[in-house]
Amino acid sequence: MSNGSDRSSTTRSAVIPPQGPESAGQRAAAQMLALREVVLPAAVIGAAIELLGERLRDPDPVTREAAAAVVARLRASVTDGDPD
Repeated sequence: MSNGSDRSSTTRSAVIPPQGPESAGQRAAAQMLALREVVLPAAVIGAAIELLGERLRDPDPVTREAAAAVVARLRASVTDGDPD
């Protein structure tokens, strides 16, 4: 028999935990390698695009590149377009 607490531990294990001094871009790249599909409201995707916009000006070039790739994919997902 399962209770609600099982759900949060499953969610945490589905996300790659930060390890060591990697940049946000390196962690994002690792997440993209483990990509799987989920269904989200368009408003959540829009909010994520807004928040990731800050990372487009990050001093780390890997972080900027990862943020740009994720923003492109998110925008494409709400417009049914190609991210490239």
